Amino acid sequence: MPPSDTPNFLIIMSDEHGPMFSSTYGHRLVDTSNMDRLAARGTTFDAHYSNSPLCVPSRLSFMTGKFVSTIRGWDNATPLYLGELTWPYLLRSRGYDTALDGKMHMLGRHALHGFDEQIAHDPHAANAHPVFTWDDTPRPPANAPDDYDLSEHFPQAGEPWPEVINARSGTSKVIEDDQTFEDAAHAYLRDPARREKPFALCVGFIAPHFPFAVPEPYFSRYYPDRVDMPNNPPGHLEDLPVAAVRLRRMFGLGGPYTDDQVMRARAAYYGMIDQLDDRIGRLMDTLEAEGLAENTVIIHTSDHGEMLGEHGLWRKMCFYEQSARVPLQISWPGRLPEGQRIAGVTSNVDVTATILDLAGVSPAEWNLDGDSLLPLMRGEAAEWKDEAFVEHLAHGTDRPRAMIRSGKYKLSYNHGSPPEFELYDLEADPGEFDNRADDPALRDVRDRLLARILDKWGDADAMDAEIRASQKARLLMREVMTADRDF
Repeated sequence: MPPSDTPNFLIIMSDEHGPMFSSTYGHRLVDTSNMDRLAARGTTFDAHYSNSPLCVPSRLSFMTGKFVSTIRGWDNATPLYLGELTWPYLLRSRGYDTALDGKMHMLGRHALHGFDEQIAHDPHAANAHPVFTWDDTPRPPANAPDDYDLSEHFPQAGEPWPEVINARSGTSKVIEDDQTFEDAAHAYLRDPARREKPFALCVGFIAPHFPFAVPEPYFSRYYPDRVDMPNNPPGHLEDLPVAAVRLRRMFGLGGPYTDDQVMRARAAYYGMIDQLDDRIGRLMDTLEAEGLAENTVIIHTSDHGEMLGEHGLWRKMCFYEQSARVPLQISWPGRLPEGQRIAGVTSNVDVTATILDLAGVSPAEWNLDGDSLLPLMRGEAAEWKDEAFVEHLAHGTDRPRAMIRSGKYKLSYNHGSPPEFELYDLEADPGEFDNRADDPALRDVRDRLLARILDKWGDADAMDAEIRASQKARLLMREVMTADRDF
């Protein structure tokens, strides 16, 4: 049995999982009794963010503990560089067995990136996502007047995004794969080898990622009587920031959808979270049955959220709370505080640093972009940075985008000409309906947060050019590799 000061890890990463859609984070309808159970046994973080609101960049950032722009993990078609150090490599250097179970979305044939083994397949590991190029998106002409409306020239989806229309009671490959992953996790935890040396098992569930389909009884728990509509005040959808307008038009996210279609999609999403919560509970039960619970750190988080019709949007790829915020719960019974809530701003690169810190590896030695959460959890941090840096450098935009949350303020910045800003005071305006980017009273706040973003990027224009060159090169490679040839 590993020594008691060398914990095991059960790391559960869900997909497209907005924390606000759970009883643990205050939702009045969605039942997440096992997340509540984790909250009672550990620490729940109330202002925790993904470092990118898109699958692959977010996960590569989590694996390395570095920002997306640091590792050049631009989009869903960018593999992680094989020479990039990950937390599984570092844990193996400390004698851990490391296993990946299910989705981590690291592309290519060498997708383990430090894990000893993959105990259940990752259905998203194939590098099959389209390569989108920003140069295909119209930009303002050099002599554009001040009132030039670029939004009239955004690419237009040919039809409404179909996942809302197709929401239903039933199963899907997501549900089937998640059952495979859960079964593999139970088998791994029950193996007697788990008592011989410390282990780190990372379980990547796909739920509650669309398609919006969930088996009974989960669907009928919510539809039609326990489901709500998005909170979009009158006039709000007619006055969205340009980044939201771009997403709605590019992906057909504005529908039109009937109220019943929206409620069915939200009910299916709620049911998927409910089912995921049951899976989390059964894994906790197995740890207890196998005598592993006392010395296993459980970490539960996600790669990004889901807009679910809020602000007239679905999917992710933006910086609203429903897209960028994710759950974080950390539990180690008897060794870390229990029943604790932390309001300070944190992000997934901090989780990576925390995993290393708990395993006896110095995060500072490896130049991570995150900071260990242990001093904050133990009440030993004299000050906490209270900051999260989030980037979107992929499809759904035509330029580098970043968000910084510092204390109660959140700035979203779209680099380019003209620059685009959104500034929200999340204490006064938690719904993000009042963009105060042009408020003279907050100009100092905007300038301070913009300086933080630009400092992290270094030369933003050079990064923009690098991303475009990467898109162009990868698109050519994809076309060459998939072209039919006569020899």
